[in-house]
Amino acid sequence: MTKRILVVEDNDLNRKLFCDVLQAGGFAVEPCADGNLAIERARAFTPNLVVMDIQLQEVSGLDLISTMKGDADLSTVPVLAVTAYAGKGDEQRIRESGAEGYLSKPVSIGPFMAAVRGLMEREAA
Repeated sequence: MTKRILVVEDNDLNRKLFCDVLQAGGFAVEPCADGNLAIERARAFTPNLVVMDIQLQEVSGLDLISTMKGDADLSTVPVLAVTAYAGKGDEQRIRESGAEGYLSKPVSIGPFMAAVRGLMEREAA
């Protein structure tokens, strides 16, 4: 069965890049540009992984991750946080919110796909 990935990213170019790369990798992808719709979209799409931008316009990606991890239906879905925040302590703060993976922007395709596949393998185990 095809693995499903929800991509929550408000930057059009980044969202398109992530979706194109993931689709080329054989994944079913659901793009979400509006962080306010991310939880609702996740419930409807039942993803195997969520790629989450942390610096969204309307809502914090950290808050969305915390909300997901507190939701009975979504709490086990792994989250790969992708962010321009790459300062000291940012990765720890993002992981403490519940993200299982972390990449700083700009993201290279090789490490991005390696992180996605790594989290998918953990989810399947």
